[in-house]
Amino acid sequence: MNQLTIGDFRLTWLRGGLTQLDGGAMFGVVPKPLWSKRYPSNDLNQIPLRADPILVQAHGKNLLIEAGIGKNRLTDKQKRNYGLVEESQVVESLAELGLTPQDIDIVMMTHMHYDHCNGLVSKEGYELVSTFPNATIYVQEIEWNEMRNPNIRSRNTYWEENWRSVHSQVQTYTDSITVLPGIEMFHTGGHSEGHAIIRMESNGESALHLADIMATHAHQNPLWVMAYDDYPMTAIYAKQKWIPKGVQDGSWFTFYHDAVYRAVKWNEQGEMVENIEIQS
Repeated sequence: MNQLTIGDFRLTWLRGGLTQLDGGAMFGVVPKPLWSKRYPSNDLNQIPLRADPILVQAHGKNLLIEAGIGKNRLTDKQKRNYGLVEESQVVESLAELGLTPQDIDIVMMTHMHYDHCNGLVSKEGYELVSTFPNATIYVQEIEWNEMRNPNIRSRNTYWEENWRSVHSQVQTYTDSITVLPGIEMFHTGGHSEGHAIIRMESNGESALHLADIMATHAHQNPLWVMAYDDYPMTAIYAKQKWIPKGVQDGSWFTFYHDAVYRAVKWNEQGEMVENIEIQS
């Protein structure tokens, strides 16, 4: 498993699943001859997308960024439509680190789309139960409200079964929240109305997790946004704000979906100067 140290914080990527989605949808109006040079597709125009939570160990606590695609959570039709290649192995990944789901203290959800939050819930027989029963789950207030009352578009990705079992664990916030010293969540909107990002800083080192407003390293260009974005101009403005800030601070940019890199650093010319490639 890949790891990254940010000051006193240790980040470890867990195996949360792998899907293959349409490349055109993932890059919106960007022509394929441009995006495919940076993120190649298969013969069906699909691109590989990880769904790998990040375990953050800080201040004696175990935190997760996102929850993975889950296990036994998709129907055969959904597996086909979402191009499922690999289901979640988060529990197994934690076991390799000497941890169990009960050891997770906090889960930071950037948003509640199925591919990020299916792993919050597990099947026990015929029942759905909380995967991380001792964790506080942080969700932006707008996101949590839409999760429980989706509209005609968002109901395809906000599933009732993904919040019913965990609602008592959820803590919401509005503009921003300090989860622990040096670990903050900020509301951005864009990909969804309640989408949030995460910034981590320790001993002068920092990391930015921009989640689905920059789903992969190939989405570095502020104008390269997804057809899946509910508010594309808001996503563009958020990228214009946060990417330069991260570059100026010398931050690592971490990824949940990228199938090539776990994290990268760019210079002010937009050139990649450091990276952590995915390893099994």
